Amino acid sequence: MDKWLWAARFYKTRSIAKTAIEGGKVHLNGQRVKVSREISVGEHLTVKQGWDEKEIVVKALSDQRGPAPVAQNLYEETPESVERREREAQARRAAGGATARPTQKPGKHERKALEKLRKQFDL
Repeated sequence: MDKWLWAARFYKTRSIAKTAIEGGKVHLNGQRVKVSREISVGEHLTVKQGWDEKEIVVKALSDQRGPAPVAQNLYEETPESVERREREAQARRAAGGATARPTQKPGKHERKALEKLRKQFDL
């Protein structure tokens, strides 16, 4: 599983792919999967990357990482997944101005107050 995700260029290294699989970011047919799981053509994967969640169908197998155009031929993303990702990205862009951002870094006293607050709530 980790080799295929690496070869399909979902993750930059196999160790990152392994960590993602163990962290529950990759599901096969709705179930969590192990790193050493062999996959076959036609299986449905759900891969979470940052904000995005991609639902893909395995079209071909490979254990060698090649150029990006070749890697894109290893899978096909479902139309529903593409539409949902675009809709969520548009919602994030629309809400981008809604969050208040500080104009400057916290000063000495503000930093100490934040540290005290974090210790209080074990953050």
